Amino acid sequence: MQILSDISSALQRGKAKEVVALVEQAIAEQVPAKEILEQGLLHGMNIIGEKFKNNEVFVPEVLVAARAMNKGTAVLKPLLSAEGVKANGRVCIGTVKGDLHDIGKNLVKMMMEGKGLEVVDLGTDVSPEMFVQAAKEQNCQIICCSALLTTTMSVMGDVVKEAEKQGIRNQVKIMVGGAPVTEGFAAQIGADKYTSDAASAADAAVAFCAEMA
Repeated sequence: MQILSDISSALQRGKAKEVVALVEQAIAEQVPAKEILEQGLLHGMNIIGEKFKNNEVFVPEVLVAARAMNKGTAVLKPLLSAEGVKANGRVCIGTVKGDLHDIGKNLVKMMMEGKGLEVVDLGTDVSPEMFVQAAKEQNCQIICCSALLTTTMSVMGDVVKEAEKQGIRNQVKIMVGGAPVTEGFAAQIGADKYTSDAASAADAAVAFCAEMA
């Protein structure tokens, strides 16, 4: 449908106003909200995610595309609830205690939202207790921990231990990432997944949520 590919292409160009106008037009033309979301907004964001993975676009393009997607989704939200459309899964994400860096975390959040996941953003300097509490209260399937400093990486291991201590380790997947983090480190602390970039993190989260559905 032309209007849906127009939405996708406006989103990829980061044209937020155009996206909102096209979404409103699609609604007026009685296109179901679920189709507008999946074949318009998420389709465009997926293309941006793939291009980001292949170094064809960079952080600024991702940021403007994500902003356009959020604006378009805001218009759709009431209709999606009315149609009973649910997110593909729920994730809580944060930068670990002692670390105030959030660019990587924000990128991962955008990519995950671009895949239709609901993301609870806990911000920066998040303690292991806060991660686990949020996962319990918000029924998250995944806890995502980010760190940019070698000195704060060890907190990720504490998040795994805290999830065990509070008895939810078998109900949540724990994903880790950030510049100093490696596959080996993730295995060592007992995390479920390490990814080296935001787009791969989003793909892995979608796969986990599908497994756990």
